Amino acid sequence: MRPATDSPRRVAVLSVHTSPLAQPGTGDAGGMNVYVLQSALQMARRGVEVEIFTRATSSADEPTVRVAPGVLVRNVVAGPFEGLDKYDLPTQLCAFTAGVLRAEATHEPGYYDIVHSHYWLSGQVGWLARDRWAVPLVHTAHTLAAVKNAALADGDAPEPPLRAVGEQQVVDEADRLIVNTEHEAQQLVSLHHADPDRIDVVHPGVDLDTFTPGDMRAARQVLGVPDTERVVAFVGRIQPLKAPDVLLRAAAKLPDLRVLVAGGPSGSGLAAPDGLVRLADELGIADRVTFLPPQSREQLVDVYRAADLVAVPSYSESFGLVAVEAQACGTPVVAAAVGGLPVAVRDGVSGALVDGHDPDDWAQAIAAVFQRGPETMQRAAIEHAATFSWAHTVDGLLASYTHAISDYRARQQRRAGRRAGRRFSMRRGVRA
Repeated sequence: MRPATDSPRRVAVLSVHTSPLAQPGTGDAGGMNVYVLQSALQMARRGVEVEIFTRATSSADEPTVRVAPGVLVRNVVAGPFEGLDKYDLPTQLCAFTAGVLRAEATHEPGYYDIVHSHYWLSGQVGWLARDRWAVPLVHTAHTLAAVKNAALADGDAPEPPLRAVGEQQVVDEADRLIVNTEHEAQQLVSLHHADPDRIDVVHPGVDLDTFTPGDMRAARQVLGVPDTERVVAFVGRIQPLKAPDVLLRAAAKLPDLRVLVAGGPSGSGLAAPDGLVRLADELGIADRVTFLPPQSREQLVDVYRAADLVAVPSYSESFGLVAVEAQACGTPVVAAAVGGLPVAVRDGVSGALVDGHDPDDWAQAIAAVFQRGPETMQRAAIEHAATFSWAHTVDGLLASYTHAISDYRARQQRRAGRRAGRRFSMRRGVRA
């Protein structure tokens, strides 16, 4: 048994529904995948070991994958490898939990110092692991059902009541809650009656070594985009929630504007995987829209550098990593004024925020930035993005972990003291 310390040395991270090794931009893979992996890599550099538990989705998945020194991904078999989306996964939480507990059972007691769950499905597993291992649970929701349902896109399906109930249970049980912004903290308090004293605000980061300014002309040559065109890019999962259709409808009102769309169908967008392509044709702008498959991080750099602007028209966004990545490359961002995007983008300085999703408003906002000159925002975009690093993120995570461990052990000591007091009182009663 290792000596007790409030600083974590080994963290169990739970990411049930999507693997940190999955390619962002399609399926259920997105900003959360980037967050889990990049924060784990940064923690390992600080000497904190991280083991990430995720559900295996292929028979080819190795049971364990050593991503880097100090970072291990465990692919837990829970249900069929294919054919399940995250809405089916509640039926597999028992199997997943069993896999997590079995992995821990092969080690000495106290192997993990803390559990950090991501998304409500993982929180359900983390709640049980916390009780079994006698360590604190820290939870990051990333998105909330009530928030998404309050801002549904046309044709999008609401989140089921089961999720809202599950989220409330996790909020009630978690020792600490980590959110991306103050706005998200307020939502947890107002929607789920969370204790403000148990909430820590930790901004996500950006890989400032990978996402850097560069040669626009060279990036456009890689993508086959003419130097003379005005270019707006969309990066992300193609689904109603992310609203790429809003950008296309706005582009139809702006002649001589090329749109780059990098991503694959996801969520309710899977029902019509070619819907965006058909929309471009219906709008008469098919020749001005370039569709790219989901891009690796290195490939995304070229997309950001090739664009004059990056658009993030989401209906709901807890933070918006795409916005910060783009700005780190020196590309201003036009984003919806929702969720964490007003934090990720400095309105009028590193980009522009748009209220609502009316294509006319979006066309006007994009045109206004071009009229001003996107290059006038480039330096501010770079400077703003530089305030969001994964090193800063991990500073916040480790502080939250330390607080959670300290509070948890203090509660355990108080309970032990009360039990000892009751036993002493009972002994005195017997002697009397």
